Amino acid sequence: MADILHRIGIKSSSLDDVYQALTTEHGLAGWWTSNTQGEGNQVGNIIKFRFGAGGFDMKVSELNAPDHVVWELAEGPEEWMDTTINWELKQDGDYIIVLFKHLNWKEPVEFMHHCSTKWAIFLMSLKALVETGKGAPDPIDVKIDNWN
Repeated sequence: MADILHRIGIKSSSLDDVYQALTTEHGLAGWWTSNTQGEGNQVGNIIKFRFGAGGFDMKVSELNAPDHVVWELAEGPEEWMDTTINWELKQDGDYIIVLFKHLNWKEPVEFMHHCSTKWAIFLMSLKALVETGKGAPDPIDVKIDNWN
């Protein structure tokens, strides 16, 4: 198994600001993709994310407000099947530290490399949203290749 791991600090005095960006339709649409449908604030909910290059549905599998969110792929790319996306949040001085994990890839295929870079781009968008009120979700995110 292979994993994508990222760590980012977001200047904020409130875990809840980041948690809301990960669990509400408005928050998710503000940093990941503007074409987001569904709320991530209850275990079992399905959130639909659509991008120019396709989309997927995530099932909220764990919530521990305000510091932990876990999603499982409900429908999407074959490479993402049986993977989980895990968000851990902790306060560290003036920053909220986000420990991001996209876990249990079957193998580190080229698409995983692409997704790792895109996750980093979208984590920077999350940082911008919380710190400035304006993220860069799809379709205005940084494009890196023909997969977008």
